[in-house]
Amino acid sequence: MKDEKEVAVESVSVADAQPAPDINTETPNPEIEKLTAQLADMNDKYLRMAAELENTRRRAALDAESRARNRAMSVAAKILPVMDAVDAALKHAPDDEGIKSMARALESSFAQIGITRIESIGEQLNPMFHNAIQVIDCADKQSNTIVEEMQTGYMFGDTVLRTAMVVVAK
Repeated sequence: MKDEKEVAVESVSVADAQPAPDINTETPNPEIEKLTAQLADMNDKYLRMAAELENTRRRAALDAESRARNRAMSVAAKILPVMDAVDAALKHAPDDEGIKSMARALESSFAQIGITRIESIGEQLNPMFHNAIQVIDCADKQSNTIVEEMQTGYMFGDTVLRTAMVVVAK
């Protein structure tokens, strides 16, 4: 024998059902609106503060990089007279191995920190890199061509440390 249970089923009509409260038809709760406005305000403040913090971090990193670059350029500018003295010594005694060795060591150090010479002789005068201190008549050279370099110019990366002092053909 099977155990059968009776299940009573009530019939429900649509007329008996009570409508669910419609959220949109109720009057707005001022407490919820106030809290929603506060939440939106706090979220806006949070986003603004997060953006300001990120901008401050970025600015500090750029400032630190700029200060380091300026210090390196300052030190490099103070070393340039030493290189000028070595160049003058090389012109005076071109066969001296000690002076040649010192010049190679300085050039190697300059290259390692990003200081390069500005090439001048045979180039067209560029006021960004050259300072013309004399103009001479030179029939075999084109006008504004650099014929002699009186003082070497140097670059630190893409920044001019010192312009080259040159003599230009008329």
